[in-house]
Amino acid sequence: MTRPISRASAGLWWGALGVLAFSFTVPFTRIAVGGLSPLFIGAGRAVIAAALAGAALALTRQRFPDRSQWLRLAVVAGGVVLGFPLLTTYALTVTAASHGAVVIAILPAATAVAAVLRTRERPPTAFWTAALLGAVAAAAFAAVHTGAVGDLGRPDLLLFGAVVAAAVGYAEGGLLSRELGSWQTISWALVLAAPVMTALTAAAWIEAPPEAAAAEWAAFAYLAAVSMFLGFFAWYRGLALGPMAQVSQIQLVQPILSITWAAILLGEPLTWQTAAGAAAVVACAALAVRTRRRPRTPGTGLATRPLGNA
Repeated sequence: MTRPISRASAGLWWGALGVLAFSFTVPFTRIAVGGLSPLFIGAGRAVIAAALAGAALALTRQRFPDRSQWLRLAVVAGGVVLGFPLLTTYALTVTAASHGAVVIAILPAATAVAAVLRTRERPPTAFWTAALLGAVAAAAFAAVHTGAVGDLGRPDLLLFGAVVAAAVGYAEGGLLSRELGSWQTISWALVLAAPVMTALTAAAWIEAPPEAAAAEWAAFAYLAAVSMFLGFFAWYRGLALGPMAQVSQIQLVQPILSITWAAILLGEPLTWQTAAGAAAVVACAALAVRTRRRPRTPGTGLATRPLGNA
């Protein structure tokens, strides 16, 4: 007789599937920019995802958010629909996918910081120390790779901006998902952002009509259908099944996977500097996330609900 899968095991498997889906985002973005403009990729993927989201919301007859929820959805949309995709896409036009993956590895810790500020939690000093060390490690890695220690290049500033945008959007999305539902939150955010993203996509098409090869269109399709939409289904399903603290920490392996895919798909060399930088950033992020999840007084807010990468 086949032994049934426990709820906890199912949560971990769903969470791992979501992280696996998101781990291809950086290398596929790097492929797509070979034949498509950054603006078209960043905005166009959201337009396609919004169409899928609108269909899902309509078919399942989801209730409309209220006025205050629409305002908070605008924060989510600004962070994960507009900010993160556009900033990372522009950065990856001139920097390697493995480099971008290391800098973005600080996202789990940044999300924890955003959640702490949003919910007015009072984590221990160790949390802030770990978060600061993670930021320093990511900045040091980026500066060393520019060839001038202490000086960050434009791509790195874009990547750090993307991390901040996503962290704010994820933290607010985590709170909203308690009210609207997990996949419903990203779906409504996509629908809300659709008019702006459609206008940006049209402008990008007029300015530089796409002339991409099949591989670049395939990468774009993945970014639109999976990275921007379907990946959230698996990730949020995993968080819902739980245990949330354990499931959410699977996200810490995402940069390692992204670097691996960059080496396989793009032929990027896996140097010891990249490996060391990734290990340092992931270790600091893990410490920050674990420290923040220590037991606290009930009702302190977003204790164990970080969200996945856009």
